[in-house]
Amino acid sequence: MARLDNPSIGFSEEDERRLHHPHDDALVVSIRAGDYNMHQVLVDNSSSADILHYPAFQQMGIGREQLVPKNAPLVGFGGTRVYPLGVITLSETVEDYPQQITKDVVFLVVNCSSAYNAILARPTLNAWKAVTSTYHLMV
Repeated sequence: MARLDNPSIGFSEEDERRLHHPHDDALVVSIRAGDYNMHQVLVDNSSSADILHYPAFQQMGIGREQLVPKNAPLVGFGGTRVYPLGVITLSETVEDYPQQITKDVVFLVVNCSSAYNAILARPTLNAWKAVTSTYHLMV
C-alpha cells in the first residue's frame, strides 16, 4: 500500500525499482480483518463483490451463525453460478500506523476453491478512495 496520507501523490520510479519488469503479476496484498492477519488477498478492480473464501472464514474462528443469509448468486467467468453461504461485515485495516485506514467491509462468504483468501473489489476500493497500479503492484 502506498501513501494513504496524501492520495494526490502518485506512484514513483522508486516504487517500480523493487520489481522485475515486464511482469503480469496480480495485485495481491495483506490486510487485517478483525483480529486476523489475512494474506493472499486479491485486489480486483473488475469485481463488483468483496469475497471471503470459506476456508479463510473458518481459520478466522468466526461462527457460521454470524453469517447473514444471502440468496443472490454470483455469476463468474463462463456463467458459472456460485451461491454465497452468507454475508459478514468485518473491520478491515490496511497499511501500518500512522498511515493506515480502517473501514467496515461487507464480504460475501463463498465455498469454492481459490488461490486467494479474499477478493477486495470496487465497492471497497471506492470507499477507501484507493488508486491501484498493477504496474507498480501497489494500492
